[in-house]
Amino acid sequence: MKHKLLLLSFIITTSITALAQQDLTFPNTEWDNAKAILMHTPGEELFDGVAHPYAGLFEYYFDVDKAAEEHRGYIEALEKNGIEVYTVRELLNQVPIEKLREFALETLTYDISNMKGASEAESEQYRHYVIGEMSRADLIRCILLRPTVTLYSTDTNTGVEAVYSHQPLMNLYFTRDQSITTPRGHIISQMNSSQRAFETEIIALCYEQLGVKPILTITGEGRLEGGDYLRGDDISFIGCGMRTNMEAITQIMEADAFGHNTIAVVNDHKWWQMQMHLDTYFNIIDKDLCTLVESRYNAKEDDPEWVTVDLYTRNSGEKEYTLTQKDVPFVEFLTKQGFTIIPIKLEDELHYANNYLTIGPRHIMAVGNQSKDLQEALAKHGVNVEWIPLETLIKGYGAAHCMTQVIRVEAVK
Repeated sequence: MKHKLLLLSFIITTSITALAQQDLTFPNTEWDNAKAILMHTPGEELFDGVAHPYAGLFEYYFDVDKAAEEHRGYIEALEKNGIEVYTVRELLNQVPIEKLREFALETLTYDISNMKGASEAESEQYRHYVIGEMSRADLIRCILLRPTVTLYSTDTNTGVEAVYSHQPLMNLYFTRDQSITTPRGHIISQMNSSQRAFETEIIALCYEQLGVKPILTITGEGRLEGGDYLRGDDISFIGCGMRTNMEAITQIMEADAFGHNTIAVVNDHKWWQMQMHLDTYFNIIDKDLCTLVESRYNAKEDDPEWVTVDLYTRNSGEKEYTLTQKDVPFVEFLTKQGFTIIPIKLEDELHYANNYLTIGPRHIMAVGNQSKDLQEALAKHGVNVEWIPLETLIKGYGAAHCMTQVIRVEAVK
């Protein structure tokens, strides 16, 4: 077993080193050939979330073990396409042990407020002792579960009893959200939900382990989640609505971190959990082909599902953006950009048909069991679809796109 662990460590270390050495680049468009993706296979940290799905930001209860099995199957499908998948757990396993201990200290809390005559100094000393003794596997459990031990004085046994609770990172498997990857590099998000805030620190640590330094971290009142960001041809689409706000978008523009000369701020006027992010109702298959859910496609100006675009542009070589157009109808804008739009009907939308991952021009990974009409529409436009079984995972309010962060590509020539 020891030899197997050493071999696994060698394989992972070699793989991580290769990322910096490969002749790859940051993604410029959605249809670039994906070569490296960051993902997280969910584990025991998911259980607390499914115990009360709505509070966990999930749609329904789902089986934790089946979810993990589906996720591993998705990774295998990506790897068969020559894509290197880096998982959060693998990367944490490679973090130097003392650094991992420091990180874990942020996640273990002792609450001694109910103890008689308790010493804060002694409690802290004991907390450091426990972290100092933990195995690497338990340190990672601690980081993912974020336990709180609430202590009470008793007259029996050891003189102390405890109630144990967690603030687990049950949404971490949606690795699209904690950052965005632009042609300039990686930007660390600031999540809209406080329970997801610590996820960004995990992802930042993963980038550090990959030898990559993010170019920007959203701060202050800015809110950014990666599902609101899509890359076009010298254009960044960024949703502004339920999960991402204009303050974060402004921070990215002012830092010149988008890397595109046109920024299309897509304004969502209907805040609905099923369409919480831009990628839940709009997605891109190729330079001239995209999808849009039918209700948005057919919406009229007075409908809540009406989508508009504000355009910020600059000339090549310039740094600052200027607002050049406001409240442009989204469908009209896409058509002028040269996109053919495939509308997605409600039955397919509710099965997360729009939340596919494009891994190359007209090549997508999508949730299986969609309607015959959608299958025929995609085939008509020459789209190579790999239908992935994700029936359990989609109950968490996300699908193939939400579970991936494309971090390196081989640019389409």
